[in-house]
Amino acid sequence: MSIKSDLILAAAPTTTRGSPTPLSSDSKGERIAYASNKSIFVRSIDQPEISKQYTQHTAQATVARFSPSGFYVASGDVSGSVRVWDSLGAENTKGEYHIIAGRINDIAWDGDSQRIIAVGDGKERFGHCITADSGNSVGEISGHSSQINSVSIRQQRPLRAATGSDDTSLGFFHGAPFKYNTSIRGKHDKFIYGTQFSPDGNSIVSVGSDRRIWLYDGKTGEAQKQIGEGQHKGSIFGVSWAKDSKKLVTCSGDQTVKIWDAEADKCVQSWRMGEEGSVSIPDQQVGVTWPGGRSDGLVISVDLEGNLNYFQEGSDKPVKVVRGHQKAITAAGGLAESKTLWTGSSDGRARSWDLSSGAASLIDGEQHSNYVSGIATSPKDGRVYSVGWDDTLRTVDAAQKSFTGNALKMDGQPKGVAIATLGGKPHTLVITNNGIATYAEGSEVSKQKTPSPPTCIAASGETVAVGSDDKKVRLFKAGSPASFDSMTELKDITHPPSALAFSDDGSHLAVGLSNGKIFVYSNSSGSWALETNRWSAHTARVTCIAWSQDGRKAVSGALDTNVFVWSLADPGKRVKALNAHKEGVGGVVWAEDSKVISCGADAAVKVWKVEGVV
Repeated sequence: MSIKSDLILAAAPTTTRGSPTPLSSDSKGERIAYASNKSIFVRSIDQPEISKQYTQHTAQATVARFSPSGFYVASGDVSGSVRVWDSLGAENTKGEYHIIAGRINDIAWDGDSQRIIAVGDGKERFGHCITADSGNSVGEISGHSSQINSVSIRQQRPLRAATGSDDTSLGFFHGAPFKYNTSIRGKHDKFIYGTQFSPDGNSIVSVGSDRRIWLYDGKTGEAQKQIGEGQHKGSIFGVSWAKDSKKLVTCSGDQTVKIWDAEADKCVQSWRMGEEGSVSIPDQQVGVTWPGGRSDGLVISVDLEGNLNYFQEGSDKPVKVVRGHQKAITAAGGLAESKTLWTGSSDGRARSWDLSSGAASLIDGEQHSNYVSGIATSPKDGRVYSVGWDDTLRTVDAAQKSFTGNALKMDGQPKGVAIATLGGKPHTLVITNNGIATYAEGSEVSKQKTPSPPTCIAASGETVAVGSDDKKVRLFKAGSPASFDSMTELKDITHPPSALAFSDDGSHLAVGLSNGKIFVYSNSSGSWALETNRWSAHTARVTCIAWSQDGRKAVSGALDTNVFVWSLADPGKRVKALNAHKEGVGGVVWAEDSKVISCGADAAVKVWKVEGVV
């Protein structure tokens, strides 16, 4: 029996308004690397659904840079730690080095893939130069009075390095070992956000929040000229050279990405995201890379929402937009027939995923403004129902991928949602601290108080199960006015329930508890009885459970970061995906007989191949 990763649908880059988001591409132009939450993702450019995840950072990751050889990645985080690791396996850490007492903003490699300069917002210093394999000091980064935002190293000899800082100066260094040579002042009058040597080493470019683009001599650091005066209307957050060193690309808070002919001093192509003439903060472009080694004119930028926009020279609009979640995925549901996964995150965003291509789509209409606490899918009417901490119930038309009608306001904070069938029609049940509210055709039809605040809910046909703080799971018939005194209570439950799931035929109910155990009850003889309590490998609160189509297997996820697949045929055994999602699993879905899908606090969606479970 085994479970192995089949596909990682990467999280979107983490972005911050008013700050650059570094993107890095390898020298062959095949992969892109970026930071997302506490992970680094290395992603195929042509097949973005294929990615690797590096999870060894213990603090928020900020930047990742490929070595010129492409074999290694150096990544930094907000604690000042830099890690060097194998880019192919995305797991083997070659070295971990503490560089500065603060956030790492940028990293650069030398042409031999041997030395690294890391810079940022430190206390005693703003950067340092070390060897990648041992961490030995091979130079000092000095001469700045404020945090350093960017760094670049000339790939040819004589070695040179350039740094851009909040103090508006460009630092120029000779190496190796790297020593301060000069500061170039007066060219920028605001923060410098990006610096980069051209691939041939003849030029350096710097950009910043003053909307200026300056070019310098790559050997001496002498300022040569300013290009594109006044053409960007917002801060320039990123810059990247083309392979031929003749053109460069910039991205800006004015929602544009522009390609420049450096020699002719003119803009040769410009793209603007968002509606023409309107100001759209999510469409601000905060990072850009020109994948090295490609001659097809492909440029990739990231906007403030974390979308990766693929631009092709000569095309008016992006040729592809790669979407994902930036924050923890907190709820998930699937429609097996359409091979579509629906997810919601802690920032209120909802996405639909095409499981055949791995592509995520935005759901049109007004999103939740806060944490999505539950998603339920209704194949009968092609609807998806979501609840969030903005105290609303929203409906999605699955075929149109859009929110329909008005959001229904709850009388409390929703904790979960389920779909019951009454008279052949789907009814939506939502739990809050006040009890259970039932909705049909866009309006509330009934309300029911519970003896104790409910924690989770599930439904199958007319049967509804509700877990409560008082360590009880109660079953009742949806729509019945009966009091809770006459409802069925499941026995032997030892801790407050945290997740419930009925099998497709309604014959089994899995109860996940806050201590990590899962109890399974069956209704084979007309009354609910405990079938097994041996699904007990989780060490923290169970957050989600889903049954296979045959009703004989289940997959579970928990705050312990693990995903387990269980079988009723052999309840003592399980297959496991340990550390499946850094900092916890938020949702699981059984896609087909041999595939399960999980998503979690790392904002990633993962497809797992399950073999040998009966």
